[in-house]
Amino acid sequence: MQDFKGMVKQIIIVVSGGILLAAATLFASSQYAIDENTMEKGAIEIDRFVSPDTCGECHSQIFEQWENSMHHLAHKDPVYSRVAQFLRKGLTDKEEIKEAESCVKCHTPVGHITGFPKKVSDDLSKTPEIAAQGIQCDYCHSAHKIKQMYNNGLVLNPGQGEDDPGIKYGPFDDCEPDFHEAQYSGLHTESRICGTCHDVKHVTFGTDLETTYTEWKNSPYNSTDPQKKVECQGCHMYQRPGIPATGSTPRPENPGSATDYSDERPHIFTHYFVGANAAVPGKFDGQIKGEMAIERLQNAATLSVDTSRIKKKKLKVTVTNSGAGHSIPTGVGDLRQVWLEITILDKAGKTRFQAGVLDDKHVLPKDALIFRTVFGDGKGKPVINLAKARQVLSDNRIKAKQSVTQTIKLPTFPGKGSTVTVRLLYRSMPQKVLNLIPGKPFEPLPVVEMAKVQKKI
Repeated sequence: MQDFKGMVKQIIIVVSGGILLAAATLFASSQYAIDENTMEKGAIEIDRFVSPDTCGECHSQIFEQWENSMHHLAHKDPVYSRVAQFLRKGLTDKEEIKEAESCVKCHTPVGHITGFPKKVSDDLSKTPEIAAQGIQCDYCHSAHKIKQMYNNGLVLNPGQGEDDPGIKYGPFDDCEPDFHEAQYSGLHTESRICGTCHDVKHVTFGTDLETTYTEWKNSPYNSTDPQKKVECQGCHMYQRPGIPATGSTPRPENPGSATDYSDERPHIFTHYFVGANAAVPGKFDGQIKGEMAIERLQNAATLSVDTSRIKKKKLKVTVTNSGAGHSIPTGVGDLRQVWLEITILDKAGKTRFQAGVLDDKHVLPKDALIFRTVFGDGKGKPVINLAKARQVLSDNRIKAKQSVTQTIKLPTFPGKGSTVTVRLLYRSMPQKVLNLIPGKPFEPLPVVEMAKVQKKI
């Protein structure tokens, strides 16, 4: 009998539409199916999952794309782990504690459904190796059913490990792999498979904490016209180096092979999953993914400046969400920072006005024009800690294909010949929050220029 590696190299495995944090409504009965109650009890043996390294034996190109992506690094991301553990400390309200402990459900999903870690305060250094791989191949390609469209409400149908890997679900209906069974799953090409982890509700208060999927669902990209509809995969799984694949750029197909041994297809979904994080992948030898995140951000929005009323000491700035299929910013809307930096120099080069300029500690001034969600404690007081979020106080983020205009009141007329410079900037976490975390100080996160306009008065 040939050894396992020899057998693996003959595989033609189905490639799914996504390494996405979700599941399929397509139900396939199987002797391996995991019901929802069993999953909640954490009674699934971890050796039922196939290691990503094994998948990489045949899917080498896709494995390389996924490796050191933000999905791969979901558990290892040092910003996430340190901030999550910091926000957990000091809580006494049991409902708040329950929410603060729940991040592992999406960040370490294989570990969560197999019993460890069950909460953020567990000793994460003891996380089994396969669980520490974050959002991984067998996790997504075992997804066959959705029980709820938030908080990782997916149901899995894994096999019995490498000796009997079971069914893997994906977007092709003509696969005949040797290593495992394959079954077509239309849901692996739909946004819903992203939605169960990219919509997050407070586990006890029900507050909408992240609404990326809902933002897409309510956007023009979710068109009833099939020719105009763009699923999440239509941008995020068409992107590759040099091709940002946003709503404002071309999204050409990615011809190639699903495996190292199969025929070429018109399009193979890419698995880079960079989102907008320009910092973390580079810390794990994923510099190309950081560059891709910047490319995506630079093709997500546009700026325009109206100086027609500047003599009346008023400046209008319009930001248009031209390329994102969801709000800008999305995700954890109170922690992602998108803001306007405005500088006006007179004709002699002297600063006459500025707003949104970081101080020497890389902290934004209080009066900066920030696009964000503000959560409250239920009594109208803003809170930073999501675990305390009983309400949404405000949300001025820019919806997909919509524009927001801000009118800035100037202290004086800057004078003829002055130059107005406006930049739309992004970073994935406020430095003010990072400065609170005990231990080794965080390096300032990259500030990415999404758009820039200069205008002479």
